[in-house]
Amino acid sequence: MARLRAPGGCPWDREQTFDTIKPYLLEETYEVMDAIDARDWPELTGEIGDLLLQSVFFSQMAAEQSLFSIGDALDAINQKLIRRHPHVFGEQTAETAGDVRRIWGEVKAAEQQEKGAADAGLLERVPRALPALVEAQQLTSRAAHVGFDWANADQVLEKLHEELAEFEAARRSAATEELEGELGDLLFVLVNLARFVKVDPEQALRKTNAKFRRRFGYIERKLAEQGRSPEQATLAEMDALWEESKR
Repeated sequence: MARLRAPGGCPWDREQTFDTIKPYLLEETYEVMDAIDARDWPELTGEIGDLLLQSVFFSQMAAEQSLFSIGDALDAINQKLIRRHPHVFGEQTAETAGDVRRIWGEVKAAEQQEKGAADAGLLERVPRALPALVEAQQLTSRAAHVGFDWANADQVLEKLHEELAEFEAARRSAATEELEGELGDLLFVLVNLARFVKVDPEQALRKTNAKFRRRFGYIERKLAEQGRSPEQATLAEMDALWEESKR
């Protein structure tokens, strides 16, 4: 990467900045996730390499500005792993995953104190650039950690029914702005429900998206065998093929 960025290197690589490379980081992350979902290990090998390239790229640009080197970044994560695992590298003990989460939280809080960030609100440390489902998951998890939470999943389901009623009322009133807000409330409660039943909502939706792709692809293939496209089929015909795709 140093050679690609050097005079006489690659014109495209030389003109990149932290901001222009950011979108590729997100893209490569999702491609890693796709490979894991597909259990495509050869593909995952390449995608992890692509993801690592983003770290190399950012670190090289930082080194050119005398900000830090990739060695500094690796040292930082090594130190963090040791610091946040005192039950492995230190004298604390942890018998369960819950113990580990507690220790992790305590160490992280101490780190924030050292950085002078302890006075920031509990939710202010959740990045706003996260995908909305992930952001909602982290927001509710942090609030729950200090006791602001429902007692059980049944209470969340009751809240879901309440929000459904409010959504229906907004739909009948045809208030677009209000409808958007009520739909957002519905999604937020569903994220909480996922947390209570220990399901990752982002992964759950990704898997449902993949299922929809497969089943709709089946419809397209079957219609193509008849020399037709979905636009040329009736809804009843496509529904029948959809049910067929489940078998």
